[in-house]
Amino acid sequence: MTPDLLPDGLLMVDKPGGMTSHDVVDFVRKRFRLKKVGHCGTLDPMATGLLMLVLGKATKVQDLLMAEDKEYRGTLHLGVSTDSQDAEGQPIETKPVPEFSREALAAAFAKYQGDFYQTPPMVSALKKDGVPLYKLARQGKVVEREPRLVTVYRHTILEISLPRVEFEIRCSKGFYVRTYCHDIGIELGCGGHLAALCRTRSGNFLLERAIGWEALNRLESVEELRTHVLTLPEISRIRRQ
Repeated sequence: MTPDLLPDGLLMVDKPGGMTSHDVVDFVRKRFRLKKVGHCGTLDPMATGLLMLVLGKATKVQDLLMAEDKEYRGTLHLGVSTDSQDAEGQPIETKPVPEFSREALAAAFAKYQGDFYQTPPMVSALKKDGVPLYKLARQGKVVEREPRLVTVYRHTILEISLPRVEFEIRCSKGFYVRTYCHDIGIELGCGGHLAALCRTRSGNFLLERAIGWEALNRLESVEELRTHVLTLPEISRIRRQ
């Protein structure tokens, strides 16, 4: 295929659980024989929702898109702390969960509003001396991590069904929702972890406009793929909305 026929733009995918962000990138690259494919913000394997892929010349705006604020819908499971701070990890401590009132839960969530410093988890892709932290964690090692300034712009408690609390959050780039759940669990005194997560928005780009995984698998040609790709001018227009 000649270079002028290759798609340049943004492909929004509704990532299913059980896949890494790299798995999705690799699938699109190989299925449609594309040379340049990148993603704009990692989703953990257990997480679902909006994964933004940049194709061709759009890789030049990858950093701009990665810097956008994100919105998530998540589930906090109280009473169980895990080594990864999410449901994929091993339980390390279990405590009874009191019958928290909505007011008590709201107060704990409010502790993590606005600007604050967050310590990244050991089970993460951040690197120490060139080695990803998750590899060190697998060896049973714990290293000091530099706290990072993050921002929670908005949060909403949606549903309370203890030990689970469903919530929505709008946060800055580089924010760890599983660490957020872990820290709220500590604040409440019973521990907790992230049980489910779905990214619903990145900047002005919405999950509802993303192509589902099954639909993506049914595409057989670059021409079919192109109908789902936002062009560079469309990307620019949506970012300015």
